[in-house]
Amino acid sequence: MNKRLMLILNPAAGGGKGIGSIGSAMEVLYRGGYLPTVYYTTAPGEGTQLVLDHAQEYDVVACSGGDGTLSEIVSGLSQLRDPPPLGYLPQGTSNDVASSLGIPNTPVAAAKHMVCGKPTPLDIGRFNETDCFTYIAAFGAFTEVSYETPREQKQSLGHFAYVLQGLSKLPKISSYHTTVELDDGRTIIDDLVFGSVSNTRTVGGMVRLKDDLVDLNDGQFEVMLVRDPGPGNVIELNKITTAILQGTFASPYIRLLHSSRAKFTFGEPVKWTRDGEAGGAHRTVTLENQHSAYSILL
Repeated sequence: MNKRLMLILNPAAGGGKGIGSIGSAMEVLYRGGYLPTVYYTTAPGEGTQLVLDHAQEYDVVACSGGDGTLSEIVSGLSQLRDPPPLGYLPQGTSNDVASSLGIPNTPVAAAKHMVCGKPTPLDIGRFNETDCFTYIAAFGAFTEVSYETPREQKQSLGHFAYVLQGLSKLPKISSYHTTVELDDGRTIIDDLVFGSVSNTRTVGGMVRLKDDLVDLNDGQFEVMLVRDPGPGNVIELNKITTAILQGTFASPYIRLLHSSRAKFTFGEPVKWTRDGEAGGAHRTVTLENQHSAYSILL
């Protein structure tokens, strides 16, 4: 008997290529024992609502789109009492979650991966109690790049577009006087140019955290804090950027910590991103790890 599959498709993902390639993926899913019903998203946030309205009518929920689409679906699943497992057919620009999990980046290959997969529990993050993030929440240098880079530039240049946008912002980098409180009682007070709380092995297709640093279902975040090297210190900023891109983090200005909870307090509202999308400006942000909040077919 075929399993009932709710397939949520973002038709704008991957420059609109998702619709053209989904047919072959659906055939793979059907032959693999699934009976798909397709739902389209037409506006931000709609994926979450579709999950809340219909997910419990199905054996499996799958989504086709980028990291932003996936984040919406996971947000919905995390609010259900007994959510069905998730399948993922990546179609976005960077597909960080797929890269972290070893899910192929083409829909047909991802569908084959899903058909052979088993439900695997994963952590997610809670952002100020009301929102969630699948793999990263961040502020400071370069964090606006993911949603300020023009869509046309993303599609034509891919990850290199992020690099170009990031380099163009080097002269504009600001620092924020920040108090960071972690779950073990540590309090860090410093001027930061960047901060992130993540549960991923790769960010933007460029930064990769080594496997021995990350466990995606251990109830812990990786917390990266980058201190301000001083006004006009472009050379040191370049060294910091290189250390992050190379995954060595070998700089006295970089701290990589582990915590299940992190509270950030600023003297002014600071812009955040959640899973590559604008997350609003906040004076205080509390991020809590939700251990094994959903399962994905891997």
